[in-house]
Amino acid sequence: MENTNVPICKLAKDERPREKLQEKGIAALSTSELLAILLRSGIHGESALALSRQILNDCGNRLSELARWNVDAMMKRYHGVGIAKAASLVVAMELGRRRAVEIAKVVTIHSSSQLFEYVSPWLQDLEYEEFWVVFLNRGNRILGYEKLFMGGMSGTVVDVRILFRRALEMKCSAIIVIHNHPSGTLHPSEYDKQVTTRIREGGKLLDIALYDHIIVSGVSYFSFLDEGLLF
Repeated sequence: MENTNVPICKLAKDERPREKLQEKGIAALSTSELLAILLRSGIHGESALALSRQILNDCGNRLSELARWNVDAMMKRYHGVGIAKAASLVVAMELGRRRAVEIAKVVTIHSSSQLFEYVSPWLQDLEYEEFWVVFLNRGNRILGYEKLFMGGMSGTVVDVRILFRRALEMKCSAIIVIHNHPSGTLHPSEYDKQVTTRIREGGKLLDIALYDHIIVSGVSYFSFLDEGLLF
């Protein structure tokens, strides 16, 4: 059985994460080895590799779960992990999220699945609700997007007046609204349905169409349009 507590400096050269990165390229490294490089050193007789494997085990080997942890949570969970190590991991997760947003950027939106790929990096790892709006022109070209409201774990209060004020400022022809459910459920609440109706009816008065309302939960989503709930 592999002894993960052996200090990295005592490992064979081709087993040390940094040297392996240099010689074989980043694709050759496991996720635990990548985390070990970020951690730089271990804690209390536990190597950086052992610590990284423990962290991955604790988050179910899911980086999406690790991305939910903040600096304080990591420092409390692992005795000996200070702000430098915790901050390195949190920052790495955020950089990954921002890169995903850049990759997902598209010029036009044609389907709910395409929209989900576009917005999921913002919302899928959050432990609280956020409400976002994507502004579109008549050709479904994205003019911009913005987080307008933020709530707790159980809900977000949406002010439709603020939403349409921003839509008018953006000079958009249509909008798509998105929010997340940290609870894991994809079913819209009664409040979700009521807000959707208010936005749809308000848009009719201003000639701004509501194309869809997307609920994001983890790696899945619910589309009001696809489910026939916009009419």
